[in-house]
Amino acid sequence: MKKALKAIGIILLVVVLLFGGLLAFLSIEEYKPAKKETVTVQNAVQNKSFSGDSVTVLSFNTGYAGLGDNADFFMDGGKEVKSTDETRMHENMDDIAAVLQKYDADFQILQEVDENSSRTYSCNQVETYMQKTGMSGAYALNYSCPFVPYPLPPIGKVNSGILTLTDYTVSSAERISLPCPFSWPISTANLKRCMLVTRVPIEGSDKELVIVNLHLEAYDDGEGKAAQTEELFTVLLEEYNKGNYVIAGGDFNQTFPGGLEAYPTLDTTTWVPGTLGDEFLPDGGWRFSYDTSSPTCRLLNQPYDPDSSLTQYYVIDGFILSPNVEEVSVKTLDLEFHAADHNPVLLEAKLKK
Repeated sequence: MKKALKAIGIILLVVVLLFGGLLAFLSIEEYKPAKKETVTVQNAVQNKSFSGDSVTVLSFNTGYAGLGDNADFFMDGGKEVKSTDETRMHENMDDIAAVLQKYDADFQILQEVDENSSRTYSCNQVETYMQKTGMSGAYALNYSCPFVPYPLPPIGKVNSGILTLTDYTVSSAERISLPCPFSWPISTANLKRCMLVTRVPIEGSDKELVIVNLHLEAYDDGEGKAAQTEELFTVLLEEYNKGNYVIAGGDFNQTFPGGLEAYPTLDTTTWVPGTLGDEFLPDGGWRFSYDTSSPTCRLLNQPYDPDSSLTQYYVIDGFILSPNVEEVSVKTLDLEFHAADHNPVLLEAKLKK
C-alpha cells in the first residue's frame, strides 16, 4: 500500500512539475506587443499613386485556409482541432488566392493569415498571397504562441495575424493594440487583438486614405468586444478629425443591424456573436457598410451542410465608413464556404471632395 501511494505521489509531483514548467515557459515567451508598432510594408515595388476618386476594398477572413466546407472546430461545438490535412490546406489557399486575383480590389484586407504555425504545416501564407496577387503587404500578428497547450491533441505553435494587400503606394503602416480581456495565465496562450492601420497618400492632396484592418474578439464574455469597439472608434475619429478618409473593415465578431433578422440564432448554447447597432456609431454621418443578402460566416459545429437544420449563419464581416466616404455598393460574395468559414465582402466607395 505504501509503495502504491508513493508511486502515485511521484506521478502527481511529475505532473505538477511539468505543468509548472510549461506555465513558466509560456509566461516567459508570452507575446507582449507594444501599444503601437511600426509595420514594414513588404514587397513595396512599382506601386502606383492613388488618385482619390473611387476605391474598392475586399475583406476576407481566410480561416488560415484550414476551415473549409469539410471542417468543424472544437471551439464552435465541433470535434476537430486541426481541421484539414496539408493537401486540402494548400487547395484552400489556391482558392482564396484565386478570389483575390479575380476581384482585384485596390485593398484586400485579410484576417486569420498564418505565417508559421503547426495547424498550417509551417506554411508562410503571407508570402504566398503577396506572390500570387503581386501586391505589397503589411502584416500584423494578433496571435503568437510557441505552444498552445489545449485541447487534446493541443493546437501547438501559432503565428497568425491580419494582412493588408495593395498595389498603391503606402506611406506608413502601424499595428495598434486593442484591449485584451484575458488575464494571466490564460493570456499566455491567447490572442492579442489589434488594428492594422495603413496610410495611403492621395495624389494632389494633403489628406490620406486610412484603411483599418481589424479582427475583434470572439470567445469572450462580451466585454472584450465592447472595449475593443470603443478603442476602434477612438482611432477612427482621430483620423477623421485630421481630415482623412477612413475605411475600417474586417471580422467584427458582432452582428450588423438586420443580421439577426436575416439569420436568427438557432442555439444559444453554441457560439453567439455580439451585436452592433447604429447607436454605436459616432454622430455626424458615420455608417456601417454590409450586406445581408448572403451570410458572411458559418458556425463550425459541423462540416458545411446547407440543407441541415443545424447550420448557423451570421453577418459579422463588413465595414465602417467615415462621413466623407460614400458607399457605392457592398456585396457579400457567396462562395458557399468552400475554402473558409467566411465569405468575402466587397466594397466600392467614393471619396467626397
